[in-house]
This record gives sequence, C-alpha cells and structure tokens, in this order.
Amino acid sequence: MKVAVCVKQIPDPADPGELNLETKTLKRDVKLILDESDSYGVEMALQLVGDDGEVVLISMVPNNERNGLNNALAMGADSAVLVSDEALAGSDALGTAKVLAAAIRRVEPDLVLAATESSDGYTGTVPEQIAELLELPSVTFAKEVNIDEGTVSVKRQTEEGYDEVSCPLPALVSVTAGVVEPRYPSFKGIMAAKSKPVEELTLSDLGIESSHVGWSGGGQEIVSIEPAPEREAGEVVEDEGEGHERILAFLEELKVI
Repeated sequence: MKVAVCVKQIPDPADPGELNLETKTLKRDVKLILDESDSYGVEMALQLVGDDGEVVLISMVPNNERNGLNNALAMGADSAVLVSDEALAGSDALGTAKVLAAAIRRVEPDLVLAATESSDGYTGTVPEQIAELLELPSVTFAKEVNIDEGTVSVKRQTEEGYDEVSCPLPALVSVTAGVVEPRYPSFKGIMAAKSKPVEELTLSDLGIESSHVGWSGGGQEIVSIEPAPEREAGEVVEDEGEGHERILAFLEELKVI
C-alpha cells in the first residue's frame, strides 16, 4: 500500500516572525520546520503501512526549503515530492490544493492523509479541496484510521463522540491532532533521511499555469494589517454578599442571559 501525506513547512511558531510590508504576508525566507499538525499524519501513515508499504510526502514550499521535510523523512517516510516555484507566492487555499492535487496525482497513492488544518493558516479547507480535485471520497476529523481489504474505516470525531465511517480506497482522510503519538527521529533515521529521494518540481512540471495560482490566481488582496489589541486588565470584584448580582449584571450586559 502506498500512502501520500501532505506536509507543510512553516516558520517556527516559537519565533514571532516578520511580515513582508509590501505583500502584508508572513516572511517565509527563513528556516522552516515541519508543522506539528502534519506530524500526526506522518506517524499515522507509518503505522498503517508497517513494513509492507510506502509513505510519500507531498510538500509545497518557497525556496526549495527541506528542513521540515527532512524531519518527516527521518521519522521513517520513504520519499518526498517537493513543489517550489516563485509564482506560487500568495497562493490561496484553492491554489494550494491545485498544486498538491497535481503532485499527488503523479504518485498514484492508495490513501492520502492530511492534517485537519495548518498551524499558520487555519482555513481547514485544503484537504477537502484536494479530494474534490482528485475525485476522491473525503473523511474529515479522523481520530482512528484502519485499512482492510481495500476499505478505509474511520472513527470521525464529533462534539458528542465519534461517527464510524467507511469508504473504498483510494480516499483522502484528514486526521486530528493527538490521533497518534508522533515518534522522534532517531540518529539512524536522521542519517538515512539524507539519502532518501526527493523529487523537486515546478509549476511547469505539473502542467499548471502560473495565472491559476499565486496572487493572480487567488484574486485576493490584503489591504491592511494592524497589531492585535493588547488584553486589558479585568475588573476585580470583592464579594461582600452581592457578588452574584454583579455576575448576573455582567452576563446581562454581554447579552448571554
């Protein structure tokens, strides 16, 4: 079985980062790391294939950055497809999905895994867009995934518990954080990652016109940015027997009750 895992390489969330004042977007010409959300998908894929399958990573990134990708390869993934092109700058969720779908189509996997959403975008729409472009069934919010005789069975997390969902392969499944415990790359894995194949592609390799992605393809513009407002100090109420009345008045002011 071959499993493709969409992995995103992002600026380190521990670093405040900088904005490109011209495009009003986050600068990505820095060392990138593997999005923690995607590490769950990588681990899930490794557990599903065991010793009898193949895990291929799919990543779209500026400047052919491979640091985060190398971490996923060190975890045990077999190979990777890396898409990088200057024309991709400014791509929206749909543009990203078009690129990833084209790269996945070349791999011809039995199963595609993705995170529910990235840690730097939070649109939560890319996996479903990929599934639609590839004409694959899509199961979201997976907390448990099993494969048996050409069928994927998923426990899909809900507010009240989980739904049991199954569909034929090939399919796309987006997994939730905490679905498994990602392994730490061993020294042997880190050394092995250096020799694993990474296919580097451009838009022309995928047959995608630059006008369909990037700023022109997204048809969007960020018109302004401003710092988030600082959190104001709360009100301290000393309860002298009438504290409950102050609470009720506060909730009524917020129109909660």
